[in-house]
Amino acid sequence: MLNLKHLASAFCLFAIIQTASAQLGFSHEIGIIAGPVQFRSDYGVREDSKTNFGNSGFGIGIVHYLNFSYRADCNCYTTDTYFNDHFKLRNEISYNKTNLEHLGKWVDPSRNTIEANQLRGHKGVAENLDIGTQLEFFPLSIRSFQSFSYRFAPFASLGVHYTSFTPEVSTTFENPDPTAIGDITDPSNFYSGWEPGSVDISPGSTWSVVSSVGVRYKLDKLSDLMLDFRFQYYFSDWVDGLNHQLESNKNNDWLVWLNVGYIYYLD
Repeated sequence: MLNLKHLASAFCLFAIIQTASAQLGFSHEIGIIAGPVQFRSDYGVREDSKTNFGNSGFGIGIVHYLNFSYRADCNCYTTDTYFNDHFKLRNEISYNKTNLEHLGKWVDPSRNTIEANQLRGHKGVAENLDIGTQLEFFPLSIRSFQSFSYRFAPFASLGVHYTSFTPEVSTTFENPDPTAIGDITDPSNFYSGWEPGSVDISPGSTWSVVSSVGVRYKLDKLSDLMLDFRFQYYFSDWVDGLNHQLESNKNNDWLVWLNVGYIYYLD
């Protein structure tokens, strides 16, 4: 499970952001997001469809927006500038979890080598808690969207998240040495082509860059539906608990997340 200290720290930081932003007088929005995640890690074969769809999980989050186009303290519009009418600041706490396994040609049923069996027996879990901020850009006028001039408002965003990760690893490889069966600290249970120390389930933390494209649909005066497609790249290759040193290991861990959200306007 995720470190409770990291969880408490994340919520405290989120509360501080909320309190500080409330003093600025801008209006606020809050919402919930959820949807499927594809975790792209060192498990499986790069760019293989079985790997990408097989190593899929789920994510959920709470989002808060600063809406610069409207002031809550006076119930009036802000100064009509390009920034105020086309940008929002998004703060977020989110959680995602993905069960991982080796899929693709190296574990094809036709392969009966020790190495193939080591890969087949190797399973993992990527479990991550995120907190961060993104700046969202709306090409169309935010004021016009709020006044129902159009129902759809596309957007793109870019930001930075802090990630607390707690990976899990297990193996069902039938090691010839009975004392080694199921032992995740024994390198002989894992693919022999990897360097020693390639498997590590130590919890940790890292930064990540987040970008997304999406669209909002105006339900009524105080609520929107949102569809958001996210790319998140971690500045660590240990998020999944595996960092082998083969030539194919060219990138850090990353994910794509398609989420649906409901956004409510507080002010």
